Amino acid sequence: MATRTMQAARCPTDELSLTNCAVVSEKDLQSGQHVSIKTTPNHKFVFTVKSHHTVTPGTIAFSLPQRKWAGLSIGQEVEVSNYNFDKSKQCIGAIMIEIDFLQKKSMDSSPYDSDKMASEFIQQFNNQAFTVGQQLVFSFCDKLFGLVVRAIEAMDASILKGETATGKKQKIEIGLLVGNSQVIFEKAENSSLTLVGKAKTKEARQTIINPDWNFERMGIGGLDKEFSDIFRRAFASRVFPPDIVEQMGCKHVKGILLFGPPGCGKTLMARQIGKMLNAREPKVVNGPEILNKYVGESEANIRKLFADAEEEQKRLGANSGLHIIIFDELDAICKQRGTGASSTGVHDTVVNQLLSKIDGVEQLNNILVIGMTNRPDLIDDALMRPGRFEVKMEIGLPDEKGRVQILSIHTAKMREFNLLAMDVNLKELAAETKNYSGAELEGLVRAAQSTAMNRHIKATATVEVDLEKAEKLQVCRDDFMGSLNNDIKPAFGTNQEDYSSYITNGIIKWGDPVSHVLDDGELLVQQTKNSDRTPLVSVLLEGPPHSGKTALAAKIAEDSEFPFIKICSPDKMIGHSEISKCQAIKKITFPLAQDSRTSSSKHCWFY
Repeated sequence: MATRTMQAARCPTDELSLTNCAVVSEKDLQSGQHVSIKTTPNHKFVFTVKSHHTVTPGTIAFSLPQRKWAGLSIGQEVEVSNYNFDKSKQCIGAIMIEIDFLQKKSMDSSPYDSDKMASEFIQQFNNQAFTVGQQLVFSFCDKLFGLVVRAIEAMDASILKGETATGKKQKIEIGLLVGNSQVIFEKAENSSLTLVGKAKTKEARQTIINPDWNFERMGIGGLDKEFSDIFRRAFASRVFPPDIVEQMGCKHVKGILLFGPPGCGKTLMARQIGKMLNAREPKVVNGPEILNKYVGESEANIRKLFADAEEEQKRLGANSGLHIIIFDELDAICKQRGTGASSTGVHDTVVNQLLSKIDGVEQLNNILVIGMTNRPDLIDDALMRPGRFEVKMEIGLPDEKGRVQILSIHTAKMREFNLLAMDVNLKELAAETKNYSGAELEGLVRAAQSTAMNRHIKATATVEVDLEKAEKLQVCRDDFMGSLNNDIKPAFGTNQEDYSSYITNGIIKWGDPVSHVLDDGELLVQQTKNSDRTPLVSVLLEGPPHSGKTALAAKIAEDSEFPFIKICSPDKMIGHSEISKCQAIKKITFPLAQDSRTSSSKHCWFY
């Protein structure tokens, strides 16, 4: 028909119009036709119509949701014209619909199968027109739902021709729903509706990994294997399609514990994990900040950390986003219960509160707690079980390959601006820095930079910088070697000054006893290096005082070239209590520098 003017009216059959059609007289239009309604010069709306004998000719009836969407009032005159769909471009391939209870106060907590809902939707609204932003009402399982069309993707034209799909997805504003259209329901924000099945929320289909993230520019040197293990254990289930995770009955990991020597990258890794995930800004908490002098405040601080996650899970259920909480120095608040000397027992109640929040009666499935400590032996055992801090990862000292990565990261700026001399070989530096932690390697770079800058400072009556030479500043190999020998010493490396003092004048092989000790010592060192069956070899040197036992032990240790050599001597424990003596011996005999990936797991100490 040509464009004609008709008068808007109230729908005579059903004010909610569950068929989503405009209603007209049989004399005006036939059921199934599509019309364009022009309300103002710049506003057009497309409807599918159905005829009904009660409608007065010359009028077109709309339901309440339709009038609300199109801004129509009863009695308003509108221009009506035929609308023909181009089925090669306007058939709906996928339609994303926001859904909520029509009555907002409805508190029905039973889950609704989105797959059955999508099938019912196609049956009710097949061959009807839909527009982005359109509002309508949908009946399912004797419940009424309010729907809003959020996005429409056109069907690939090759599918309509019976050919293989090309995979192209084109957004359109107006589309025609057909039998093989895909319907995806997205739960409205703040809705109490619970959806299950595959045809549910876009949010669940989005990856949790930040799309702008580049794994190659993480800035974590020497921890590739550890990060790979953490990703496999903690994030694989979150990255995988949620419907498959539901079918497997898989639960997400809620806690990660990173432990190891100071300066090895625990905090850095936790910070990078927070940046990597497409989640909210992580809450970073230092352990001692939780404690408060007032009764009950420490426990309240723990509850506040989880309050946002609890509120969102109650509101959105499975659609809740991921909340990350990072505890630095976890051992400060999670010591073994029952061991505190304080009569208040505040540490015990803080641990109890944390246990109940991570994996208590009311479980939260939208949290990831990352704890960091260099004293895992102090942490309460209940926190370490699966379901709480399930993933325990030792962040050890970097191996030689890792040290090259770390040095490369910290010298990248200098290389970019040509401030690193050509004689600097990072592989050589990595070979010379056994048992250096990541923080110590960073300190080594800073020390070399300060040495290079100091060459261009004039220390006269005033401190001035030679600007002409400063423009040609370069950090060279000698700067690194000088800092390596004088400024930065590894906390868990060899104590060369101690054992070298015992063999200052060398060893005089005055007879067979000395030669036998040195030969047997070399044999035992080789056994320790090469045999997996004898990881611990103990040797006792006996003899009268001042016969050279300590010197021979120091010589054997030096020749072994083990990266970890420590001395336990009684003259260093004078005035110490029994407890402090035990702690000193424990620190020496339990080297934190152990790293099973390389030969740096070999150690030597002597008493």
